[in-house]
Amino acid sequence: MNDKSSQIVMDPWAKLRFSVIAGLLASPPEYGNLKESFKLLASQTWKHPFREERVIFHWSTIERWYYRAKNSNDPIDSLTRKMRLDHRRSRVMNPLIIDCLRRQYLDHPNWSYQLHSDNLAAYIALQPELGEPPSYSSVIRHMKSRGWFRKKPLPRNPTSGQIRAYERREKREIRSFESEYVHGLWHLDFHVCKRRIMDSHGRLFTPRAFCVMDDKSRVCCHLQWYLSESAETLYHGLVQGFYKRGLPRSLMTDNGKAMLADEIRNGLELMGIVHELTLPYSPYQNGKQETFWSSLEGRLMKLLEGVEPLTLDLLNRSTQAWVELEYNRRRHREIQSSPIDSMLAGQSVSRDCPDSEKLRMSFCTQVKRTQRCSDGTITISGIRFEIPSRFRHLQHIFVRYQSWDLSVVYMVDGRTGHLLSYLKAVDKTENARGIRRSLKDVHLLESDECTSREIPALLRQYISDYAATGLPPGYIPLKSDQKETSNDNR
Repeated sequence: MNDKSSQIVMDPWAKLRFSVIAGLLASPPEYGNLKESFKLLASQTWKHPFREERVIFHWSTIERWYYRAKNSNDPIDSLTRKMRLDHRRSRVMNPLIIDCLRRQYLDHPNWSYQLHSDNLAAYIALQPELGEPPSYSSVIRHMKSRGWFRKKPLPRNPTSGQIRAYERREKREIRSFESEYVHGLWHLDFHVCKRRIMDSHGRLFTPRAFCVMDDKSRVCCHLQWYLSESAETLYHGLVQGFYKRGLPRSLMTDNGKAMLADEIRNGLELMGIVHELTLPYSPYQNGKQETFWSSLEGRLMKLLEGVEPLTLDLLNRSTQAWVELEYNRRRHREIQSSPIDSMLAGQSVSRDCPDSEKLRMSFCTQVKRTQRCSDGTITISGIRFEIPSRFRHLQHIFVRYQSWDLSVVYMVDGRTGHLLSYLKAVDKTENARGIRRSLKDVHLLESDECTSREIPALLRQYISDYAATGLPPGYIPLKSDQKETSNDNR
């Protein structure tokens, strides 16, 4: 394989010097003819290693090269140009100027190189004893050699999260990473399109692209455009990725409002997917996803530049074709293969996707409500739902629902999460017809009836204890009542 990028970089001057004396080393001349060989080589011209011209060398110079290479085990290294003793030491900037530049950078790390150079020159003009001011190229070369790069400034009123992220970038190293297995880690993110689209009514919208990508293979599991970024659109796109590729082991997102919704976090937890959040204000942690957006804008959106009008349906159909036929099949420079081939060749740790009903029930928020004893209802987001009469004895009801769709509400066991019943909204018009079911005690059988006519045991105990005291009765009966009672007894 003759690849220039795989060749070892050699000192051009060492390569030239070796080519001059290589013949003498391979086939030494006879005794007494060595000097003549040097003079013969000195009469020839040689191509300059950097410029398009021919050069000659004195025979004594060639002699010095010959003996240096002959007496060394590594002739190339012996012919390499030696590093200067003042290498990486500024010959233009004295220590005082360098110290001024260092203090200037510590005070203003977000200044441009040009501003540092201009300000340093103005300062030296006020201090003539410092010497001549260095040029702009000398300043920028010196700063870059010491890692004094321009730093991104903080906002005018930074939040505590922005301050922590800034300090973290300054104090902690940043390293690239990659999952060991296919579908071991997915990346999820939204992207705001740089172009607006039009609906059927002529209204313009800025679409958002939803994408979920595998970390190991770089396969785009699902990509779709929406009109908004919300938990509903995230759920809609994520479950399609599950249907196509199965369940991953972990999912990395940023700290967006949609990603932190209760429905999303509960669903990932119930599906056994570890939800990993990037650090606040640190988009570089999701760098693979950010790189994908560059490909999306640079390839797909460029192909759609002349399409007018661009609708959401056309945009999504074009996107699906581009992802499956170009991106997933095109050679990726970093992994040196196409994403689809990398996915098929790698070891996968994905799991089978459950049915849609289980997914919907998992990606819900769970709340606790108190049942109204008067009509057996609970309230969710201002809407009343009826509880089946067989659960009327429960004081507290646990329900699961999706905040964007209350057409399906699940009543579940608060401890196990098992489905108990589906709840429906109160239909007052239907209830006005007056049809009602008869109620029976939920803990008794239909054959159970009250047959006991005896005095309860506790009351019998009170009467017996009072009689044992020997006290007279604590009341005086009415004579007329006694006569009627005696007649009834006859």
